[in-house]
Amino acid sequence: MKTASLLTLFSTLLFAASPAAAAGLTFAVVAPQEGPLAILGQQVRDGARFAAEANGDTIVTIPESCDENDGEGIAKQILAADAVAAVGFLCTEGLAASLPALAEANIPAITLSVRSGILMEDALKKKWPLFRLAPGPKAEADKAVDIITRAWKSEPFALIDDGTIHARELVETVRLRLEEVGMKAAFVDTYRPTQEQQLTLIRRLIKTGVTHVFVGGDRTDIAVIARDAKSEKTPLTLLGGEALLGADPLVPMTDGVEAIALPDYQTLPAGLPVARAMQESGIVAEGYVLPAHAAVTALAAAAAEGGNLVETLAGGNFQTTIGTVAFGADHEMRENPYRLLVWQAGAFVPVEAAPESE
Repeated sequence: MKTASLLTLFSTLLFAASPAAAAGLTFAVVAPQEGPLAILGQQVRDGARFAAEANGDTIVTIPESCDENDGEGIAKQILAADAVAAVGFLCTEGLAASLPALAEANIPAITLSVRSGILMEDALKKKWPLFRLAPGPKAEADKAVDIITRAWKSEPFALIDDGTIHARELVETVRLRLEEVGMKAAFVDTYRPTQEQQLTLIRRLIKTGVTHVFVGGDRTDIAVIARDAKSEKTPLTLLGGEALLGADPLVPMTDGVEAIALPDYQTLPAGLPVARAMQESGIVAEGYVLPAHAAVTALAAAAAEGGNLVETLAGGNFQTTIGTVAFGADHEMRENPYRLLVWQAGAFVPVEAAPESE
């Protein structure tokens, strides 16, 4: 009896000392609770809570008002909660103001949304523990250049934009980088956006003999361009950026149009099982739900390894609902999170998952 009691006591103590049992980890979830971004904030909280509860951990929710007065209050609440890390941060203001205090306490922060290049440069320079699960400011152009150099090397191509700041900067960046590797566009132009038809543009493209077009523009314009190209019986391969995932236009999208964007993680192998489990709990795994789940999963796995959490997070590879999470020396995702998607049967799907056209 005495031996059995000692074994039971030893097993209990061992279990209590293990990372899973000692869990008791507290994660701060910083996200809007009111206003127009409240629905996105709820996505963050749902995903983070689902991951934390699966590990026996807890979350403390901290409201993010997305104004310049956010920071000090957010940092104080994170510290007061004894949180080991913070996730969320859909707005730049509170994140930027919180980072100095989080750095002093060695508490890593993972943003799911903020894409500011200047903020990340400051963070690296000042050794703030900021990590980005969202695409960085160069990621969209990087992916476009990667796709075009691999798939369009022998194709005559055009680069066009709608004249907006983001579109012009994106297309110009892509143009310059392609020319550095010896790929020169046969046609570069700015088209008139929000037109009911783009037949003049299509005919100009036809005259240049291009077969592939990278478009810096929104979803409605690209839908019109694709429709008019089809009506002119012009087989153009159209590739656009993340703006293609905007609201549905009045003009239906044409099958085969490609987009550089984040995939719908709940449809991918890594996210599908968790998305189904969430559905049983009344959670729709859309928007920031699975990225928030992934952030907490990666942090919990890093914490389980012991040591300095910031350093472990920076150097590790963690399997999550959005795939492998691993950060580079720049604290950005080591693998570009953008994917090449194609419009098929009413939705953008990863090219590798799309059925081959007959």
